[in-house]
Amino acid sequence: MASAKTSRQAAFGAFVQAGRLAVGWGTVAAFLIFGGGWLADLGDTARFAGFFLWLLAVIMWCAFRVVEQADHLAERLGEPLGTIILTLSIVIIEVVLIAAVMLGANAAPALGRDTMFAVLMIVLNGVVGLSLLLGGLRHHEQSYNLQGAVAYLAIIMPLSVIALILPGFTVSGASGSLTAVQAFFFALFTVLLYGIFLAIQTGRHRGFFAEPRPTASIPVASIPVASIPVASIPAGAAAAANPHEPAPSAGAILRHTLLLLLFMLPIVLLAKPLATLIDHGIAVLGAPPPLGGVLIALIVFTPEAIAALRAALGNQLQRSVNLCLGASASTIGLTVPAILGIGLVTGQTVVLGLEPAEIVLLAVTLMLSTLTFSGPRTTMLEGAVHLVIFFVYIVLIFSP
Repeated sequence: MASAKTSRQAAFGAFVQAGRLAVGWGTVAAFLIFGGGWLADLGDTARFAGFFLWLLAVIMWCAFRVVEQADHLAERLGEPLGTIILTLSIVIIEVVLIAAVMLGANAAPALGRDTMFAVLMIVLNGVVGLSLLLGGLRHHEQSYNLQGAVAYLAIIMPLSVIALILPGFTVSGASGSLTAVQAFFFALFTVLLYGIFLAIQTGRHRGFFAEPRPTASIPVASIPVASIPVASIPAGAAAAANPHEPAPSAGAILRHTLLLLLFMLPIVLLAKPLATLIDHGIAVLGAPPPLGGVLIALIVFTPEAIAALRAALGNQLQRSVNLCLGASASTIGLTVPAILGIGLVTGQTVVLGLEPAEIVLLAVTLMLSTLTFSGPRTTMLEGAVHLVIFFVYIVLIFSP
């Protein structure tokens, strides 16, 4: 009886996943067949709005499904591997969307810069601020692993300055851009540094990115395992403490990995038509150019932001920190080499240097982040301050 019930549940789950996949892949098929004609004439506002909302909804739907599969992998692989899988998946989507717009009919040399800056402002101020504010309201104070946050900031700060501030002060290339030599070596240095960080995060210092160990005045060996909250046990320790806990199933890991890829591919394939619509909308509406970067950042990181907020509300601040700071680090560490590589291969100018007001906002954000994550616990005050900086950023988009 139990096996029959399990089989029915598995069959129903497979049916649901097939229906979810059909949403994304059906849209891909429709645009591959009819997209050329549909997007040839966007003069009708209702037609343009319909196609844009359709693509936006499908891409967001698939992005949420990617996050869902990454969460399943996180449960089986533990932290920080689960968060790494999620952030890398999101950054791949981000790079594809940026590349699609950059290589479109209306070249956008500053789109990569605008998107990276938008990600940093949205994640480090908007999502971090809201997470700390809501988490502080519900739990008063929340703890996280200070060593992990410091490691994240140690890579975010120099890479942000090199990628987004330094190009505005070099004299060899055009304003805000890099020469081919500078672009090659900056991309190389960025990849190497981020690779070292990933090796540390998944290797010898993996514990920095897990829930902090309980602090007590008595030796750890004398603390009964049953008295330690499960959330406080580092990745891998729970299995050691409970040898009867089943090991992660290789079949389940493979299934969720395959589903993650199947939900990610429609986003990649729909990036080009979405880029066409974004170009048209900004041109017709006369919207500020940075709005394109903000839109891409919101499309890509909304599911991850929701996951971070849920973690903070559930008093799992370490996962929220991993998601937010990990997203910022991977955005700089992977997006910069990607867009510089596109520029080198295509010969297209890539503008990275920020405007003076944006440099001030970035500097304040980095300094504020070091203060926020300088102690082992956070309160709602830090969240409120981050949100104020985020709202200033929103105002400056429309009123620079």
